[in-house]
Amino acid sequence: MPKKPVKRKSTRKIHRKRRKSFILRREILLVILAIALLGTGFYLKEKISFYYAMYFDKFEHKKLSNSAFEEQRITRIIGDYADKTFGIDLSHYQRREDIKWDSLSIGNRSIPIKFVVLRATMGNRSSDKHFDEFWELAKKHELIRGAYHFYRADEDPVRQANNFLENVKLEQGDLPPILDIERIPKRKTNEKLLEDLKIWCRIVEEAYGEKPIIYTYYHYYNDFLKGEFEGYPLWLANYNDVPQPSPSDDWNFWQFTENGIVYGINTKVDVDVYNGSLWSLKRLTLD
Repeated sequence: MPKKPVKRKSTRKIHRKRRKSFILRREILLVILAIALLGTGFYLKEKISFYYAMYFDKFEHKKLSNSAFEEQRITRIIGDYADKTFGIDLSHYQRREDIKWDSLSIGNRSIPIKFVVLRATMGNRSSDKHFDEFWELAKKHELIRGAYHFYRADEDPVRQANNFLENVKLEQGDLPPILDIERIPKRKTNEKLLEDLKIWCRIVEEAYGEKPIIYTYYHYYNDFLKGEFEGYPLWLANYNDVPQPSPSDDWNFWQFTENGIVYGINTKVDVDVYNGSLWSLKRLTLD
C-alpha cells in the first residue's frame, strides 16, 4: 500500500508552539515567585526581582563586557547580596558624558544604585577635577553621597587632612568622610604611617564629628591596619572569588569588582555593596 504523505509542521507553527511553551514556563515561574514572596516576606523582593531579570529580562551592554569567569563571579555576588544596598565609585577616570545619572542600576536593571562615592582629594594639594560637579549631580538625583581622600603614604598627614576639609563640605545625609589607604611608604616606617593615619583621622573626625570610614584592600588591612582602627567603619576591596571580603573581620562595605557594568554608564566602574539595608545605611550618614 502506498504510504500516506507525512504532514510537516511549518516553521511558523513550530516557533509559535515554542513561544507558547516559553510564556507558560514564565507564567509558572511568576506564580512560584509570587508564592515565595508571600511566604517568606517582602525582604526577599530584591532577590526575586534579580533572579527573574536574570532569566527573562537579560541586559547586555552594547559596548562593555567581561570574561565569563568575572561575569559569573559578579552575578553570584549580586545575587547573594541582592537584599543589601549597592553603590558605585566615580572619579575623573569617568567622563561626564558617559553617565546618565537618572538610570543607574545593576543586576539586569533590577537593582537600583543607592549611593555613590566620589574621589575628592589626593595627597597634600591635589583634588579631583570632576568632584564638585559629580557631588552636586549625586545630590540632585537623590543618591547618598560619600567623599574620599586618597592618602599618599609619604606626604604630610596634617596637610592632607586640611586639603580634604578645604574641598569637601559634607551635609546632613552624606556618608562620613572616607580615608583611602592603599600604598606602603617609601620614606617612612610602617609604624610612622600608622601614626600619621591616626593624625589624619583625628583632624577630620574633629571637623565632622564622625569617625572616618577606612577603605583599603583586604590584604593591606590584614598586614598593616588590623587592630589599629577599632570602632571605625570598614570598607574592604576584594576582587577574588570569595563569599565576602574577609573571612573573619566585621565589614560595612565591600568593593567587589573594578569591572562593574552599570546600566546608565558607558564605562566600567567600581561596584560596592553595603552590608545592610538602605534604612541601615541612612543611619550611618551624618545627622
